[in-house]
Amino acid sequence: MAELISIVYPDEFRAAEVMATLKRLQRGYLVDLEDACVVVRDKESGKIKLHQSVDLTTIGATSGALWGALIGLIFLSPLAGMAVGAAAGAIGGSLSDYGIDDGFIKNLSEKMRPGTSAIFMALRNITRDKVEPELARFGGEILYTSLPKESEEALQQLLAEHRSANLSA
Repeated sequence: MAELISIVYPDEFRAAEVMATLKRLQRGYLVDLEDACVVVRDKESGKIKLHQSVDLTTIGATSGALWGALIGLIFLSPLAGMAVGAAAGAIGGSLSDYGIDDGFIKNLSEKMRPGTSAIFMALRNITRDKVEPELARFGGEILYTSLPKESEEALQQLLAEHRSANLSA
């Protein structure tokens, strides 16, 4: 079962930096991300924007175009089949939800102040001694976690140490 961790940051850009770091760590097989989402709460409007790590609309359109072309070959109209398949796949992808529930993310994100960002991570596997120091260097505060209490406290301590080091510098 995946562990869910959400960390909020004091600016609108830091969560995107953390996402890039997580992708690098995933390429190094130090973390196995089931899903991740960057949330930004706009400074002026206060609106919440979700940036998913997996673009289901594009994936749906691509696979729909492939299947549509194959089915279109049967009816001697592969281009029409591709167009219909791509449209249907894009609609299906945009309506589907993968990994972390979007409603859950939006509900928790309401607690964020305008001008902040957060990252929501569903982790299948993690090499803690390598990944946690990488996450800690960005600072932040835990918004939500499904980690055991001891692990949550250890991660919060690492984040707090970095946050206080940044304030004193």
